Parts: sequence; C-alpha cells; structure tokens
Amino acid sequence: MSTMDNLEDAFAGESQANRKYLAFAKKAEDEGFGQVAKLFRAAAEAETVHAHKHLRVMGGIKSTKDNLQEAIGGETHEFTKMYPEMIEEAKKEGDNKALQSFEFANKVESIHADLYQKALDNLGKNENVDYYVCPICGNTVENSAPDKCPICGASGTQFMKIS
Repeated sequence: MSTMDNLEDAFAGESQANRKYLAFAKKAEDEGFGQVAKLFRAAAEAETVHAHKHLRVMGGIKSTKDNLQEAIGGETHEFTKMYPEMIEEAKKEGDNKALQSFEFANKVESIHADLYQKALDNLGKNENVDYYVCPICGNTVENSAPDKCPICGASGTQFMKIS
C-alpha cells in the first residue's frame, strides 16, 4: 500500500469514527449519561480534526466550485448506482430495516445533488437560503420545513434548521 492509500483509509476510518461517536453520544445522553456523551462528542470532534487533516494532505479540498462538482458526482453515483444495488440486495434478503434505510438515503441523495447543482449555478450571487433537515430520513429542503416530510411522513416541526 502507498502513503496515499493509507491517507484514504485513515480519512475513511476517522470519518466513520466521528459519526459513530456522535451516535454513541446521543445514546449516552438518552440514557442519562451526560458525561459519557460529552466524552464521545469530544472524541468525535478530534476525529474530525484528523479526517480534515488527512483530506487536506491528500489534496481533497479544492475550490468551492470544484468541491460542488465533486459533491454532485458523489451524490449522483449514490442515487443512480450505489443505493439501487443495495436496495435490490436488501429486497432479496428480506431485510426490511436495511431496505427502508437505503430507500430513504437514495431519495435524499438525489435531492442533495439537485441542491448542490443549484448552489453551483448560483455561485457568487450571495443568495441567502435556509436549509432544514428531517431527523428521520435526512430529507433536506430549502427555505422552510414542510408540514409533513414527503419521504418518511415525519412532522415538519421535527425538521432541524441548519445554521
């Protein structure tokens, strides 16, 4: 393996650790273990520092225009190839929980690609748009939360405004 391969592996591992530790923090908080939740959040932030450093060293952070184009490509790959294959496999195996998770993500990835394209098209125009995210399926919408999520049916009052 090359150093670049190692950087890619380290970036992936640190990124996954960040998300895992944030999920662990939420569970600890739900169970009343606030101090443990705080530790998980601190470690998650440290893992983000590591991941960002690895990504910078790999040359993976470019201009905003280039980053938007890369994001569009990644999201498009997910909703046209990656998730459809995962959905089919989950159907074959009868894993309904995984199927729902994949289907929610698949629907939202195309929304993300469209939002990134819109941002790319409007780059430099300094438009102020608010974004809201459904905590159940990840649906991402502009300007205001819907009354009801069109993907999972969650109440719009549950949507999180992103700052």
